[in-house]
Amino acid sequence: MSLLVIGTVAFDAIETPFGKTDKIVGGAATYASLAASYFYDQVKIVAVVGDDFPASEIKDFNNHHISTEGLQVKQGEKSFFWSGKYHNDMNSRDTLITELNVLADFDPIIPESYQDCEYLMLGNLTPQIQQTVINRLNKRPKLIVMDTMNFWMDIAMDDLLKTISMVDVLTINDAEARQLSGEYSLVKAAQKILAMGPEYLIIKKGEHGALLFHKDLIFSAPALPLAEVFDPTGAGDTFAGGFIGYMAKAGEVNFHNMKNAIIYGSALASFCVEKFGTERLKGLTADDVKARIQQFVSLASFIIE
Repeated sequence: MSLLVIGTVAFDAIETPFGKTDKIVGGAATYASLAASYFYDQVKIVAVVGDDFPASEIKDFNNHHISTEGLQVKQGEKSFFWSGKYHNDMNSRDTLITELNVLADFDPIIPESYQDCEYLMLGNLTPQIQQTVINRLNKRPKLIVMDTMNFWMDIAMDDLLKTISMVDVLTINDAEARQLSGEYSLVKAAQKILAMGPEYLIIKKGEHGALLFHKDLIFSAPALPLAEVFDPTGAGDTFAGGFIGYMAKAGEVNFHNMKNAIIYGSALASFCVEKFGTERLKGLTADDVKARIQQFVSLASFIIE
């Protein structure tokens, strides 16, 4: 049974207080699939790139046991490109360039070999494309996780609400949760969003960790304090990929496993921000991940006498 990741595979150009890059590989599906691959060996990707996308990067996916049969390569066209500059706080940024290119008319084709999908990660794309992917699967997956952003709340709310009603887990940041719900309190916001359809809600709070909501249950996960954050681009996608990768490995959908999955996703995201782009995510060892998980456990572990 496979884990299907839908999203962007793209080029980014990034500037932070720690430096800047020319075009490097990025995209939601890139980060999410790489993160998931550390916990599950049946990761499959659906995305689109132009013929400017390096074959060596596709080989890197394959080296991580990520199937690229669903990666469309459009000849004579260019890959999606985004350029941004982060402010000193590393939480806010300015978008400098957005070139949709092949993404402008992306039609997600699901290969027949992907129809064994039990776990579906819907990376940040238009809600309509996310719906299309769900509808093109012959059987509803055991777990559907959806990421989205405030942009779709601004221009496609009706489609967004419909898509939210079709998924099991929604993952958004705190500002997006407040915008979607109209509530400032994150607890009240979560109650309203859960009423929209998903069984579980994850609210990401950046350097302040993440919250998991399910019915009347709440779990608060810490963030790992890091001395230096080089590039937060892709951290949320890495978190989501690590989360669903762990869930696929665990094999059972419940609140307990999701609490663990949030810690595993957070651990992978903490690696991601230590270098630009996907550099830190490539070549991690099982010992690297295990040691980082233990750091998270130590952060929140205590005994009351």
